[in-house]
Amino acid sequence: MPDHSRVHDRQNGLARLVEIMAHLRDPETGCPWDVAQDFASIAPYTIEEAYEVADAIEQENWPELRGELGDLLLQVVFHARIAEDRNLFDLSDVANAISDKMIARHPHVFGDDSRDKTVGQQTRDWETIKAAERAASEKTGTLDGVALGLPALLRAVKLQKRAARVGFDWPETTHVIRKIQEEAQELHEAAADHDPDHIEEEFGDLMFVMANLARHMNLCPETALRRANAKFTRRFERIEALLQDSGKSPSDSDLAEMDALWDRAKAEERGEI
Repeated sequence: MPDHSRVHDRQNGLARLVEIMAHLRDPETGCPWDVAQDFASIAPYTIEEAYEVADAIEQENWPELRGELGDLLLQVVFHARIAEDRNLFDLSDVANAISDKMIARHPHVFGDDSRDKTVGQQTRDWETIKAAERAASEKTGTLDGVALGLPALLRAVKLQKRAARVGFDWPETTHVIRKIQEEAQELHEAAADHDPDHIEEEFGDLMFVMANLARHMNLCPETALRRANAKFTRRFERIEALLQDSGKSPSDSDLAEMDALWDRAKAEERGEI
């Protein structure tokens, strides 16, 4: 029988988790599901856990955040263990890589640069260092290195930020708003033609410009949409509760009634009722 004594030692912290993952991935005595996984198969879980961390922060649920950070940490340890099994690298290499990067990107803390800079200047310095790193890795294109796996809205913002660095950007928000109006009209015209591919293309263009507007307004479109989703959920659940008070469900109601209840839910949130 394998020795599991260290996996029950709560004093070991991260080392304990690494030990647990090693046991789970053991081809002979581990968990068949864990053994069967690879980078690609657990990547969706990694993304999901990152969003659950963001959700806990959004709710300011700190006990939940502790658990969600643990779930995200597990994903890092899982990926590192798969890499170690393939003789690629291990968790120590991962930690050293990010440590080296943090030292290199903070010369005002770990080097000779002055700390007497604004946050904005430090952000610009960070981007300059990142650009130098991309050049050293032969990623010389302006848009090189923007991950394909990012959520589409976030990737749109990152692509636009990169383009803006070389001057490809509208100077004022008003220009972006006019472009939104233009793209909305083009979507309307595409819809009239009933061409699904054209409609999708124009819808994508409108979404892309909306992401650009968020960037110009210093907003995160993912965060804004998450909050809108939460607001919709909250208000629709209030509609269901109000209908239930009268012995009904949404399927027993109609749009006019539910729309009136929506307005009531909105007024309640604003303290108007």
